[in-house]
Amino acid sequence: MSEKIEQLRTISGRVVSNKMDKTVAVLVERVVKHPVYGKYIRRSTKLLAHDEENKCQEGDLVTISSCRPMSRRKSFRLVEIIDSANR
Repeated sequence: MSEKIEQLRTISGRVVSNKMDKTVAVLVERVVKHPVYGKYIRRSTKLLAHDEENKCQEGDLVTISSCRPMSRRKSFRLVEIIDSANR
C-alpha cells in the first residue's frame, strides 16, 4: 500500500489584523516581474489564518500553513510567531 503524503504550503507574512476571535489577517508580499517592462513590482495578498490561542498581535511576523477550509475565507493555520511586534 502506498501512502499519499501531502505537501503543505507554508508562507510567512505580517499580521495586519487580530480583531476577530481565533483568526488573524496576514499580509503576504511577493515580488513579480512586469511582463512587458521587466520592472519588479511588489504585490500583496491578505490571507486569513486560524490562531487557536489568540496569541498574535498586529505587526507580528508569522508563519502559516495550509489546512482544510475552516470557513469561507479561512484555510490556513498559524504555525509559529517568528518575530513579535512588542519586542
